[in-house]
Parts: sequence; structure tokens; C-alpha cells
Amino acid sequence: MKAIIVGGGIGGLTTALMLRSRGLDCEIFEQADTIRELGVGINTLPHAMRELAGLGLLQKLDDVAVRTDQLYYLNRHGQEVWREARGIDAGHDVPQFSIHRGRLQGVIHRAVEERLGADAIHTGCRLGAFTQDEGGVTAYFFDRAGAHVHTARGDILIGADGIHSRVRETLFPNEGPPCWNGLMLWRGARDWPLFLTGKSMIVAGGLNAKVVIYPIAEGSSPASRLTNWAVLVKVGEGNAPPPRKEDWSRPGRREELMPHVARFSVPYIDVKSLISATPEFYEYPTCDRDPLPYWSSGRVTLLGDAAHPMYPVGSNGASQAILDARCLADALVRAEHPRQALLEYEKKRLPMTADIVRSNRRGGPEGVIDAVEQLAPDGFDNVDNVLSYSQREAIVRGYATKAGFAAVPGLAAVRA
Repeated sequence: MKAIIVGGGIGGLTTALMLRSRGLDCEIFEQADTIRELGVGINTLPHAMRELAGLGLLQKLDDVAVRTDQLYYLNRHGQEVWREARGIDAGHDVPQFSIHRGRLQGVIHRAVEERLGADAIHTGCRLGAFTQDEGGVTAYFFDRAGAHVHTARGDILIGADGIHSRVRETLFPNEGPPCWNGLMLWRGARDWPLFLTGKSMIVAGGLNAKVVIYPIAEGSSPASRLTNWAVLVKVGEGNAPPPRKEDWSRPGRREELMPHVARFSVPYIDVKSLISATPEFYEYPTCDRDPLPYWSSGRVTLLGDAAHPMYPVGSNGASQAILDARCLADALVRAEHPRQALLEYEKKRLPMTADIVRSNRRGGPEGVIDAVEQLAPDGFDNVDNVLSYSQREAIVRGYATKAGFAAVPGLAAVRA
């Protein structure tokens, strides 16, 4: 068994490790010239961390990440809507990590090089086309100038090539561009004095306007942390075409962002000063795609953002790609034929991730903030009088169960 993996991101690299751990061969083809540690902060949930721990990566990740211990949901006035423990503090056997996306990818990338060899990763290889026959899949790769650089042959092809997936486009040529909900996301990180426990995460504001803040690494001193921030604001109509993909990670403009920042009040940290002190930050349109009727066609399938790109709520994007990788590797080991394995993988993962995509469009667990802000837009004296504890719990817990990371009963919730 040999797999051709298109895409050297978190999903593709994790898939390679999962296959290797089960004695299956693979090669990775990445269109970028190098696999670089890009991005800002993300959260990796315990159900995904459990899989990476099973691959022997827990200590290396612990060395470069922060173990998230508390999550605060606030309205835009800074009033607490919901608070809960996270990771180990919520009763899980592994942490939830707040981590720089590039460092997470770097840890997995180095493990792939150590276990599969550097020759298993081919950079500067853009997928041009692929063909299938009874014996396998043949894929043709090209450089940026359009010159053919590699032909690969394998038993299956896995499209882990992101929201602009060439594999997905080949399987669904009439799908069109990603769906944009009119929300723009600005993201940055800055060394900053620690707040709360030094491991806490804050989400303030609802789906149409919110700020998210959490530490992702040790800082320059014991009293500081590398602190990730994100501001998400609705700037357009939901049915508008998304910006060109060339503009998806362009430098943000402070004069555009700061008027939005003024809308939020967060009691635990000076958000305006944090963002003002960040020398560089970037903007991204918040896009996803409609769930597909199927992922697999013959010996070809999709994984991660290529299969189920989702809005960045609920800390689930990278986590779901990691879960995909585990499920696919297990299916390939069990099945008598690759096609059977891909269908088994799809049957298990597609409905669950489609449900998360749709839930994230409604705000996911952060929908509890929207529910409270809708009933009390100017704030409240007692949140229980706006929306009862059990009603708020149902929103948050329902999403955790749906996404597969529900904590141990009785440990996760914290009353204000």
C-alpha cells in the first residue's frame, strides 16, 4: 500500500505519520517551495491532542505551546456569559494546547522527516492532474512556471491541499469559489504581560463582531507570554463573492482595524494597546464551503480543509484534520481493498464534519454569546436573568458533543 498525499500542511503531515505508524508507505507533495512555519495562533483540542500523543509528539508540543486551562465567553461589554475549564483542568487525560500554527506544523514536519526520511516530502510540486486505473493512481506535478517536475504512482491519492484544493476542484469542477459570510478576520501576536492565569482564553462578542485573545508560547520574561489576538467583524454581505485568494493573507491596515477594536471592552487585558503594539498583522476573509455529498471517487479522497473547510469558531479546523488522518489510516489497515477503505473513512467522517461546518455557520459554541447579546444588547445585571444556566450550558455542551471533545461531566463548567 502506498499513498500519494497532496499537501504538506497539518492534515497531510499527520496523515503521513499515521500511515507510517501502521506500516503503510506514502509520499507528500507540497506546492510551496519550502514547508515554512507560518500563521499565528490556533487551539488544538484534547481529542486531536490524544492522537498526536499516540504518535509520540506530546512532549515536543508541550515544549512550544501553552496548556489552555480556562475559557471565558464575554459579551462585547466584557461581561461574563460563560466560563469553563479546558484540557487537563476539565478532566481530559491530555491537554488542550494554544500554539503557534507554524510550531505545531513544525513539530509534525520534523517527525515526518525523522521517521519517513526527508526524501518522502517533495516541495515545489503543484498537482496538475491525476488518472486512475484498476491498479492505482498516477499523479502529475508541475513547478510554478508550469514545467513538469514529477510523476507519482500509488494505490490511493489523498487531497489534503486546503480550501483551494486542486483535488476537490477535479472531483467537483462546477463547485465554484469558497463561501464568504462577509466576515473579515485580522490576526496577530505580540509579547505581552500575562493575564488571568497566564493560560486562559477569552472570546468577547458574538459572531458578527468579536475579539479572541490567548497566549500561545512563553514570553521574553516569566511575566509575559506571546499573546495571540484575532478580531472578527462583519464588513460585507454574506452572498458576496470572496476576495481573490491572492489577498487572503495580506498585511492588515491599522486604520481599517482600530475603529472595530474600539467596539470591545475586555476587563482582563488592554486589547487596544495590545493590538496597537503589534507591528505586523494580517487579514483573512472568513470562508468555508458547503458540505459535499461525498469525498471519495475510486482511489481518491479528501482530507482536512480540502474536505470540510469551516469557519474559525470552536477551535476545530486543525483538530478535525488530525481526526481525519487517524480514521483514514485505520480504515486502510482494516480494508481488503483501498476503495473499501476510502468509503469507510468517508462514511464515518463526512456526516460529523458536515454537522460541524453547519454549526460553525451559526456560531458554534460561541452562539451562547449571540443568544445573550440578542436578548440583552446593552448588557445585563445578572446573566441568569437573561438566559438560564441550563440554556447556556445546552448551547456550549451540545457543540462539544457534536465535535467529539466533550469533557468529563461535572468538571468543565464554572459558575461566575
